Amino acid sequence: MLEVREARYFVAVAEELHFGRAAERLHMSQPPLSQAIKALERRLGTQLLARTTRAVALTAAGEVFLRHCRGLVNAADEAEAAARQAAEGQLGLLRIGAVTSAFFDPLPGMLRAFRSTHPRVELVLQELDTRDALQALTERAIDVALVRLLAQPPGFRRRILVTEEFVLAAPRAWRLGEPPMDLASTADLPWIWLPRRVSPDYHDKVVQCCRDNGFAPAVSNTARSIVSQLAMVSCGIGVALVPESAAAHPHPPDGQVQFLRFNGALTIQTSAVWTGQPSGALEAFLGHADHRPR
Repeated sequence: MLEVREARYFVAVAEELHFGRAAERLHMSQPPLSQAIKALERRLGTQLLARTTRAVALTAAGEVFLRHCRGLVNAADEAEAAARQAAEGQLGLLRIGAVTSAFFDPLPGMLRAFRSTHPRVELVLQELDTRDALQALTERAIDVALVRLLAQPPGFRRRILVTEEFVLAAPRAWRLGEPPMDLASTADLPWIWLPRRVSPDYHDKVVQCCRDNGFAPAVSNTARSIVSQLAMVSCGIGVALVPESAAAHPHPPDGQVQFLRFNGALTIQTSAVWTGQPSGALEAFLGHADHRPR
C-alpha cells in the first residue's frame, strides 16, 4: 500500500524533475530519496521515471501515478487541516440537548454568537427533559445538555449558565392581587405541575418554594414542559411557577397569561452538563454564555 510519505517523495521528484532539487524541497539528502523512489518502482513492478545522466522524465505510468499521488497528498493535507480545525473548535459536529425553558434563555443568544464565530460547526439540537438529557449524555448521544440541576451529578461536569427567579403564571382574567403577592394566597387554586420524573430538581425547587410559603398545593394538572404549562394556564386551567425567562417569551403569545412576582421567591439555575474533556467547539459554545444578549 502506498504511503503518504512515498507519495510526497514522488510528487516532489516528478515536479522538479531533479533529485537534488526535490531533496532540498523535502529537506532531506538525495541518496535516501533516490533509494525510496527505486524501492517504490520495484514494489510497483514498473518504471515511473526515465533517468539519464542529464535529465529525469516521467514515463507514461509515472504520469498516471503522479495524478493519484497528488490526490493522496492533497487528501492527507486536508485531513490534517480538518483535524487541527476540529481540535480548535472550528469544524465538526456539536450535539446539544436542552430542556424547553433553555430555548427561551440562554440558548438563543448562545447559538447566535456561536454561529457567528464558528460557522463551519454543524449544530444538532434536541428538546429533552432533564432525566432523558442525562441519559443521552451517558450514552454519548449528545455532547452537552442544558438542564435544571441543583447539584453536579457524579461523573458529570457542570457549568452554571443562568440564575433566575421564579414567577407565578396565572390566567389573565384571574385577579390575584398586586405584585409582589403572597404566594400562600394561591394555595386553594388549581396548580399545573411538571412531574418529578420529568425534571426532579426543577420539581423539587417548586415544592420547596410552596413549602417556604406555608402550603402544599394539590396536584391536579400536569404538563411535560414549561410551554405546555403556559398553554394550560392560558386556557384558564390553573397557575404554575415558571422561570422569569418564560415570562419574557410567553407561549402561547395570546395575552391570556399574566406573570406575577411574589414574596419569598426562589431562584433556579440552568446549567450546562457534559462528560469528559470538552471539545474545542463545546468550550467555545460555553464561552458565549458569559456575553450573550439578554
